[in-house]
Amino acid sequence: MPFAKLGLSDPITSALNKLGYTEPSPIQAKAIPVALSGKNIIAAAQTGTGKTASFILPILERFKAGQKVRGKRVKALVLAPTRELVVQVEQNIKLYSQNLSINSMVMYGGVDSKQQKQRLIEGIDILVATPGRLLDMYTQRAVNFDELEVLVLDEADRMLDMGFIEDINRIIELLPDDRQNMLFSATLSNQVRALAKSAMKKPVQISVEADTDAQPKIEQWLTTVDKDKKSALLSHLIKENDWQQALIFIETKHGAAKLVTQLEKRGIIAESFHSGRSQPIREQILADFKAGKISYLIATGVASRGIDIDELPLVINYDLPFPADDYVHRIGRTGRAGAKGLAVSLVSKDDFKNLCAIERRLGHIIERKEVDGFAPRKEVPISILDFVPKNPKMPNSSKTKSANAGAKTEDDKPRLSRGKSDKPKNNHYNKNKAKKFNQEDNKKPYENSKSNARKQTRVDSAPTSSVPNGTGAVNPWKQ
Repeated sequence: MPFAKLGLSDPITSALNKLGYTEPSPIQAKAIPVALSGKNIIAAAQTGTGKTASFILPILERFKAGQKVRGKRVKALVLAPTRELVVQVEQNIKLYSQNLSINSMVMYGGVDSKQQKQRLIEGIDILVATPGRLLDMYTQRAVNFDELEVLVLDEADRMLDMGFIEDINRIIELLPDDRQNMLFSATLSNQVRALAKSAMKKPVQISVEADTDAQPKIEQWLTTVDKDKKSALLSHLIKENDWQQALIFIETKHGAAKLVTQLEKRGIIAESFHSGRSQPIREQILADFKAGKISYLIATGVASRGIDIDELPLVINYDLPFPADDYVHRIGRTGRAGAKGLAVSLVSKDDFKNLCAIERRLGHIIERKEVDGFAPRKEVPISILDFVPKNPKMPNSSKTKSANAGAKTEDDKPRLSRGKSDKPKNNHYNKNKAKKFNQEDNKKPYENSKSNARKQTRVDSAPTSSVPNGTGAVNPWKQ
């Protein structure tokens, strides 16, 4: 079925034909007609299914007349969790709107806001932004939402995982009630559904099943190894298999920097990519990696979504992620647009619970391969597909999500006064009842002093929380 039959006009379909796109993907075929009717949408679509076009094309059709936008006003707002993703979405807008007089803008933290303020003065048809920087611009009176007609929440599950829920709720409160809402998410968790319920009325729910025929295009296998031998094994695999390019995922910024140094000592030049690096440096590194100037990119979870690299041959999980959906998004960076891909994981005994969760999510055991000379001293058991951790929010205390992988960075936080719930909770001294000492706390308990008659109590540090965050068919419609 051609795009024209979905209700899209000639300028848009001509641009799509020029780009080589002739038939819509399943999510596009379902979502575009509903979006064109003006109804609210909540859609579940996995990485690589073309959901970006599912909301961008109807917005372009809606604004194709090119009516002038007043200064500092926005017609359509797309919220997305990461800098990389908002940049990618805005690039797609430019491609699809090449025959239209529609202007778009990308907005994210970590860069000077002066240019962004200047762009907003002329008025923007479609603004693609991270929540934190958008609120920052609003508090500085650089943008006004009184003429907004469409709100899109892209990668909603990821935004919630990164702690943006309060920022999103603040933004929604600022928008006109009479607007169209579209929410797209890889998973429709209870939290995502609750967000949809608060943001829109009577949404049409759309879901696209994964195309199992496309899954074999990504070959997956793992090898078990002791944690202290992972870097040596990685070096061995790169050289032994003559891997020319790989995206290597690791959990922490510190770990990424350390691994770069370890590989360099073995003659392998790599670069690190994480939220601790400035935005211009990240953009340059990513451009060099796409151009083949960088062979091995070691990235934290910030790169698991939103990075689109044509014909990336290999993804390596140096650390296994949690939650399991992150694994699916990671390996989805390879095997795109019908190409074959390879996903390799280095698994130590510490990764066992995460491995169980991942294989339960996939519905099958990942093939294991032994590498001579790297047999682990601590054996990794065969996974239990029906394994359920006692604490599903944090299956492994030693593998909590790092700040760069699951939390907002300082660049994305708005300059907005926080509510009571945002303030850190202090543990006040309790004279009547001592709290149970946390064995995992690194602090030593206070010792009773003979010179001090008052009984001292031990106070635990405030607990942290972590909110959990499939590959579907991969086609030319990139996320």
